[in-house]
Amino acid sequence: MIPRYARPDMVAIWSPETKFKIWYEIEAHACDAMADLGVIPRENAEAVWKAKDVEFDVARIDEIEAVTKHDVIAFLTHLAEHVGSDEARFVHQGMTSSDVLDTCLNVQLVRAADLLLVGMDKVLAALKKRALEHKDTVRVGRSHGIHAEPTTMGLTFARFYAEMDRNKNRLEKARWEVATGAISGAVGTFANIDPAVEEHVCEKLGLRPEPISTQVIPRDRHAMFFATLGVIASSIENIAVEIRHMQRTEVLEGAEFFSMGQKGSSAMPHKKNPVLTENLTGLARLVRMTVIPAMENVALWHERDISHSSVERGIGPDATVTLDFALHRLAGVIDKMLIFPDNMLDNMNKFPGLVMSQRVLLALTQAGVSREDAYSMVQRNALKVWEERLDFRELLLADEAVVEALGVDAINEKFDMGYHTKHVDTIFKRVFGDS
Repeated sequence: MIPRYARPDMVAIWSPETKFKIWYEIEAHACDAMADLGVIPRENAEAVWKAKDVEFDVARIDEIEAVTKHDVIAFLTHLAEHVGSDEARFVHQGMTSSDVLDTCLNVQLVRAADLLLVGMDKVLAALKKRALEHKDTVRVGRSHGIHAEPTTMGLTFARFYAEMDRNKNRLEKARWEVATGAISGAVGTFANIDPAVEEHVCEKLGLRPEPISTQVIPRDRHAMFFATLGVIASSIENIAVEIRHMQRTEVLEGAEFFSMGQKGSSAMPHKKNPVLTENLTGLARLVRMTVIPAMENVALWHERDISHSSVERGIGPDATVTLDFALHRLAGVIDKMLIFPDNMLDNMNKFPGLVMSQRVLLALTQAGVSREDAYSMVQRNALKVWEERLDFRELLLADEAVVEALGVDAINEKFDMGYHTKHVDTIFKRVFGDS
């Protein structure tokens, strides 16, 4: 990923230096386990740890790989340069390249998931804070982009909180599912290496042994991991699109914070554009772009091929680095977001009283009017509000059939805004518990 959309902590997980360090730990721990089993001499296993503080030379490994055309062999050759050729002769005993590559990839994905969970916690904290702050801030709810009935800004934030909380749960499960390692040798039969070696390495690296590998860890695990990242990205876009709609000039119920010195347009000095949430919409597309290739990686020839390898070298860092950046950007947007309650009320009153149409309809049916007749009575008055911007309540009070069915006091009572917000506390308790 380009530095513009990357945070250093996540980038470091995917650096060549980190990768080779994990490869080294896998090999060194495997040597310890084989020494415990008496497969290799103890002194050889201990000799491998001479390289524990080494910063492996990426350029040197690349130089060796240019000849060997094999990345793991190039690394092992470089490791022997540090440990000593004779001392390192038992490194990689009974193992295959995928034992190193797949176990390393899953270590990286687990570490990436841990950083993503930190970002999700920041988003959840920001959403909860704004939800509580605006629990009773009334705004019009919209369906199909058209005024529907009143809701509150707090409920909007609470809805996004609940969605992100589900996503956190999904990510925790995806992290668990991908946290496996395999040190099972060629075609996964343990023919040349004891399963105890796999158990030892996995324990040291915070993984679980893969119950049955072929020559690779099954890629359905990775497909689920990247699919989960795609769902989280879609939720980020869901929030971003709502904020972008709220910032439209004709709406202006909320807006991104506009910092001192910020410029919205190179041509029009008056502009304040929702650039951060537009950026989040684009980043969400990039994350989702990795999902289909991850699913296509599930189907491999026989015990393995490497059609998945080139894909994962790209989508591993791309998806996690991008999503990590997006989560932290979203948390900042929500935390600093400007809310305009007066504009919310002004928007609701552009068509005075119209949002109460359903309540009047239900009252008419309860008063004995057929639903068809009640709908017609309400709609004929509602259309005048649409067409002439008249006051809906005044129109109803001037409609003899409506007054005869309900009475003046009952009509006026149907315009109490509190009717629509009476269960906000109940919803908040469902989302946030007693906090």
